[in-house]
Amino acid sequence: MLIQFVRNTCLAAFLLAPFVADAAPKAAQADKPAKPAKPLKLDAPIPVGPQVKVGKLPNGLTWYIQKNARPERRLELRLVVKAGSILEDEDQQGLAHFVEHMAFNGTANFKKHELVDYLQSIGVKFGADLNAYTSFDETVYILPIPTDKPENVTRAFQVLEDWAHGLAFDDAEIEKERGIVLEELRLGKGAGDRIGKKLYPKMFNGSRYAERLPIGKEEVLRNFQPETLRRYYRDWYRPDLMAVVAVGDIEPAQAEKLIRAHFGKLANPKPSRPRVYADIPRRDDTEALVVTDKEAGGNSILIRYPVLPVREPDTVRGYREQLVESLFTGMLNGRLVELSQQAEPPFLRGGSALGKLTPFYKAYSSSAAVGPGGAPKAIEALVRENERARQYGFSAAELDRARKDMMRSFERSYQERDKTDSGAYVGEYMRNFLQQEPIPGIAAEYGYAREMLPGVTLDEMNAYARRTIPADSGKLVVYSGIARADMPPPEGEALLAAVAAAEKAQVAPREEKVLDSTLMAQPPQAGSIVSETQNKALGLTELTFSNGVKAILKPTDFRNDQVVMSAARFGGQSLYGDADILNARYANAIVASMGLKEYSPLDLSRVLAGKAAAVTMGLSGYSEVVGASSGATDIETMLQMLWLRFDAVRRDEDLFKSFIGKQVEAARNRLAQPGARFGDTLIATLYNNHPRAPRPLRPEEFSQISLDRSIAIYRERFSSAKDLTFILVGSFDVEKLKPLLATYLGSLPTPDIPTAYRDVGLRPVKGVVKRAVHSGSEPKSTISLTFTGDAPFSDAEQMRIQALVEVLNIRIIEVLREKLSLIYGGSAGASLGRIPYESYSLSLTLPTGPENVDKVLAATFEEFERLKREGPAAADLAKVKQNWIQNYRRALRENGYWLGRLQSSLLDGTDPATILTHEARVDALSAAEVQEAAKRYLDMGNYVQVVLYPEKGAAPPVAKEASAKAAEPAPAN
Repeated sequence: MLIQFVRNTCLAAFLLAPFVADAAPKAAQADKPAKPAKPLKLDAPIPVGPQVKVGKLPNGLTWYIQKNARPERRLELRLVVKAGSILEDEDQQGLAHFVEHMAFNGTANFKKHELVDYLQSIGVKFGADLNAYTSFDETVYILPIPTDKPENVTRAFQVLEDWAHGLAFDDAEIEKERGIVLEELRLGKGAGDRIGKKLYPKMFNGSRYAERLPIGKEEVLRNFQPETLRRYYRDWYRPDLMAVVAVGDIEPAQAEKLIRAHFGKLANPKPSRPRVYADIPRRDDTEALVVTDKEAGGNSILIRYPVLPVREPDTVRGYREQLVESLFTGMLNGRLVELSQQAEPPFLRGGSALGKLTPFYKAYSSSAAVGPGGAPKAIEALVRENERARQYGFSAAELDRARKDMMRSFERSYQERDKTDSGAYVGEYMRNFLQQEPIPGIAAEYGYAREMLPGVTLDEMNAYARRTIPADSGKLVVYSGIARADMPPPEGEALLAAVAAAEKAQVAPREEKVLDSTLMAQPPQAGSIVSETQNKALGLTELTFSNGVKAILKPTDFRNDQVVMSAARFGGQSLYGDADILNARYANAIVASMGLKEYSPLDLSRVLAGKAAAVTMGLSGYSEVVGASSGATDIETMLQMLWLRFDAVRRDEDLFKSFIGKQVEAARNRLAQPGARFGDTLIATLYNNHPRAPRPLRPEEFSQISLDRSIAIYRERFSSAKDLTFILVGSFDVEKLKPLLATYLGSLPTPDIPTAYRDVGLRPVKGVVKRAVHSGSEPKSTISLTFTGDAPFSDAEQMRIQALVEVLNIRIIEVLREKLSLIYGGSAGASLGRIPYESYSLSLTLPTGPENVDKVLAATFEEFERLKREGPAAADLAKVKQNWIQNYRRALRENGYWLGRLQSSLLDGTDPATILTHEARVDALSAAEVQEAAKRYLDMGNYVQVVLYPEKGAAPPVAKEASAKAAEPAPAN
């Protein structure tokens, strides 16, 4: 349901969790469904949309089937089990998640490694494609399948059936997997885990949710008997708690036939244990909780009001109420964003919303990331804005903007209805099964929005605010943060006093700023197109304008309402000396933080209400980059924003101070985390403490950044569009677009500036260099290996080194995880560079236990030598190539892929026609080439090894907890 997306977008953008899970010209037209002939009946039930077929087998298994053409030749399958950690018995804590792991360790029809081997052989990548997750109330298995061969689909349904009732649970495999799960538990340890264990009992009001974290308890994971694991599987993996979701390139009749054949024979156990959902009791008292940890990643405040049961809407009236809720969330949080942009903001960022705690419980909450002003200042601002909205409501202008933005979101989703990826639909159907979220389909939802949004009145919104924002209510006030001697945390009593004082303070109505309704009063004097050429093989039109600026246009039908644009040239930070490097590095971020024209960032978003357009500019190490995107009807807005970025810079001292203050606080918080010293040591070692090494700044270094010098650097580079070629890809008509491009790109200033990079001498260290870093209190280690050196730059060599990396990733999982149980996860990555010199970098990151560091290094180095000696196994290279081909075929239908490839070809001087020969070049890649790449790039005489160990003699700290209660509980609202 799209309104769920709109609501979640608001929450993601604003509400802070203080702890932890033809050329498509028709797109530019008003492609809208006819309005209903009769007004909607608010009490009418929300129907299941015609796009999906929903059914239930006699044994209770539910199924969802939808034929969807995007991506082509691909089917998204899910097995959804309505059972998670909340159903574990006392001796099973962590075993719901363990069962999920065992699904990949042998089934009735696939032995231990056969399942993953088979799926990889048809292009399904373990982790990136094939995956699963366990939560409190569900376990979900994820299986995307290429449908180019019928047998792939048939075997995929066999896999789902095996997961449903055919796991092998071999004793030996359980013991091997025990080590892997314990490594996963180890990986999750740290400040967040310690703080969470103090918070969860309060957040969940003492309910079972606080006692059933999906990862479980270490003592259970170490000591459970295999039969205990099997008992969970027998009890809860049963058809009446399962759904099969099939969305993609498949005929619905075929999918239904396969579901009936594979799942109709499943039987429910007799007797069946009742599937009971845990209650979260309501609490109306007021309490404060302070939890600190010396390794916490920042300070936050949360004001959580009483928890209430929630149900998804099942009528049109309920849907309308959710529209109102989303409007409310967006408007209120827009005000909090404005506060965060003050010179001395009350918080770094903040949010308030009525959000879900679990699928069936919700609560109104206000939260903030606390800055230098401290918790009382953040509390005062959050409560004050709640009170202002509750007492005085919103303005007509705020509601108008919120309606425009929401309507544009619905419009874009409706226009993309035939170009929406199957994965998006899968998520909706899973939520329908798990949470009863309605699934009327985007055509119906767009119709609801078009009819009902205009009728949402300001009085109704203000009444909703009065009804939703609690007054005189009990609450839980939580401060979580860093335990620092120089900045002691607040006392619980002080938090309660700050809330009480803010609730009693007088507030005035918000004053609405009057803004222009357009970015530009009139367009600039247009330039002209002086040349035009065609590249028919790639479907490109290449234009040159009278000012020397160029454009490459590729119209597509991949999306109906998307246009993406980029441009790049050499120069960047390399043109500035070491004394200016901080100003150059932060110039674009500082300029962006101050807005555009006479508008602050927030004011700009208000002017652009109902538009879908964005532009970014950046100075990287050796180049300058422009990035932009828009909807098909908002191209001119995007081009206006671009033109204004070249025209002038808005100088705002307060926003600069706000930006720098947030950077300082983030840098200070980062230093408390164990990974900070590890990352800093890695960069310092790799680049031998070079002043231009790409490292995070220390808090005190931000004082060296000058507002005026940063602006000057930005203007030096972006007051001229000289040597820029703008690439546009997406849903547009070339002939209709040309006049707009001539007006905005053809009129850009192009005074003479240097457009070549300067080699600043940044080079990795030579030889074998090893460092050990002792940081953090948990028994955790991370190994980093980095190989660097000179290398020839070409598409062919890029493919060889990437193939080497992919083979390494397969071997990391097969050897270090599955065979030796030394890690939960690890990865390798590599890149070739041409600027400022032809070079390569190949790195591996391997988290493990301190006691296993030497074993992991030995096994890893042995894999290196085996690859050099024998080359990759034919099966492994075939898996890599098949996955690449599958990804390439999907990417060819993505605007972003074409934009990226065309841009890199232009900047690197390579032939863009290689886009069309990629599959043939993948097919031609040989094992011998990968073997030679291993010999060339895994140079055991030239690498940097940095290992993170816990602090010597350190024991994991206990997160400190202090609480306070109000003298008298506040009455319930």
